[in-house]
This record gives sequence, C-alpha cells and structure tokens, in this order.
Amino acid sequence: MSRVGLQPIEIPPGVKVELTTVEGSPQITVQGPRGTLRRTLHPDLQIERENGRLWVKRPSDSRFHKALHGLSRTLIANMVVGVTQGFRRVLEINGVGYRAEQQGKDIRLNLGFSHPVLIQAEEGLVLKVEEPTRIAVEGIDKEVVGNMAAKIRAVKPSEPYKLKGLKYREEQPRRKAGKQSKKGAG
Repeated sequence: MSRVGLQPIEIPPGVKVELTTVEGSPQITVQGPRGTLRRTLHPDLQIERENGRLWVKRPSDSRFHKALHGLSRTLIANMVVGVTQGFRRVLEINGVGYRAEQQGKDIRLNLGFSHPVLIQAEEGLVLKVEEPTRIAVEGIDKEVVGNMAAKIRAVKPSEPYKLKGLKYREEQPRRKAGKQSKKGAG
C-alpha cells in the first residue's frame, strides 16, 4: 500500500481549495495568502473533501496506481504548503573573488569567468542575495523553486578538489585528494 497516499491533507484556515473536472481529469486549485496554484491530476484518481481534509483515492492496487497515489497526494500537500508558507532554497558560493550582486529582481554572478553571468528571475520567484556568497530562491511552487536553484547551480557546480563553485547550503560535496608527489625520487 502507498503509506503516503493514505494520509489526509489538512486544509489550514485561510486556504481555499476548489475541485473541478477538466476533460475527465480532476483539477485542483489552491488559493492562499501567498498566491494561487493549479494542477491537473491523472484521470484515474479521485479527490474527496471531508471535514476540512482532502483524501486522494485510487481505483486499484496496481503498482502504477499506488505510485500515482502517493505522488498526487504529495503534489497537493506541497501546493497547500506553498500557498501558506512558501518554499526556499539557499545556494552558497565558495571561491576567492566569487560573489553575487543583486540587480533589481535579477542577480549577477562573478564566478571566475571572463564575464559576469546574469540570472533572470522567473515569473513568481524571488531571487535574493543575502550575503555576497549566499543566494536564496523563494516562491510558492516547490517544483519551480527547485528548478531555478538547479539552473543557478549549473552555472558553476562545486568542483571536487578545492570545492570552488556553487552548492546548496545543505549539500556536502565529497572532497578528493590532489596529486601525490613521488617519494624517494632523485
């Protein structure tokens, strides 16, 4: 059984959930203090509202439906969290002379290239330079926040020898040893 899919989704006060059907597929719209999110789910699934909770129901115990059950429940729960609290990813910059600067809504990265790299904020996201070596990506959609953070990190990922580059704050890159000198040579 999908243990995640069986859990109810609590609807906090101030959050409005609207369930509709679009071309045979359930569509859920979640509106809260931070904004509105909309998602269309697989047509085999059903969403039921009961006593301030949402339940995701699946038609069978097939492997496909079990996987879809847990995924859909998590996507809806992330929508509820997004419109109430929002999501945030923090990236850190390591390296001598590497830094970030705020330019309006966008950020400018100096990462040892011959030119600065300009990262433009996508719709609904906020890019903040908290310190010259720390960047925060904030928004209400967890998927969009994660994708933007991955795009920023892909500009110059942390290399394994001196750990220079961009990394997520919670990431612990594995450091490799450098070349060894030959002993007894000469």
